[in-house]
Amino acid sequence: RRKKVKAKELAVFTRQFSVMIDAGLPLVQCIDILGEQQQNAFFKDVLRQVRQSVEEGSTLYAALDKHPKVFDKLYTHMVEAGETGGVLDLILQRLATLIEKVVKLKRSIVSASIYPAAVITVAIGAISIIMIVVIPQFQQIFLGLLGPGEQLPLPTRIVMAISSFLAGWGGLSTAVALIATGVGIKFYYATPKGRWQIDALMLKMPIIGSILRKVAVARFSRILSTLLSSGVPILQSLDITAKTAG
Repeated sequence: RRKKVKAKELAVFTRQFSVMIDAGLPLVQCIDILGEQQQNAFFKDVLRQVRQSVEEGSTLYAALDKHPKVFDKLYTHMVEAGETGGVLDLILQRLATLIEKVVKLKRSIVSASIYPAAVITVAIGAISIIMIVVIPQFQQIFLGLLGPGEQLPLPTRIVMAISSFLAGWGGLSTAVALIATGVGIKFYYATPKGRWQIDALMLKMPIIGSILRKVAVARFSRILSTLLSSGVPILQSLDITAKTAG
């Protein structure tokens, strides 16, 4: 069982939750009905625990705050503001809209990245096949055409040397090295220092850096405006936004 709740699942839950609260259904009954409808077993277990906490007298905010993997600080603090102000249905609507916009933004970024990623992947695959399979076949033909003391042109020799390297253990070594580098970068990015340095480097990259800055600013503005319009104090809103801005 995947112990994760997708943003789309959370958006659908929040939208349905707001409609049921607006219709006047009791809080516990809303959570119970929505929990039983979930196909994600992990999310269903979380909602059962939330329902149990509310039944035992806990506030909805406190019950949600026990599950930070599903409901982040942005979510729980907005729910707290809604409970305090008696406008929980309105806050849930705003939350659902916010999450839906985030999902749409991610989908747009992924869609824009699919074509160049596919082109690069196909290009790498084609070049690999040429270097490992095709070039060695031509190498024997080229060498057979040389006369005594003759040499192939330097560019041809370089291509053949790379082909021989990749066709032997060099190709496997390169693949292992690339995988090890990727894993190392992933673990380094998990550290505060590593994340700081890699993020700073990515923001300075041409084209990609500009896109990342626009995405970050859009997310920051949307989250901050949603928190402020929901009645969360500005200092607390800035603190929450800093933690959820990516």
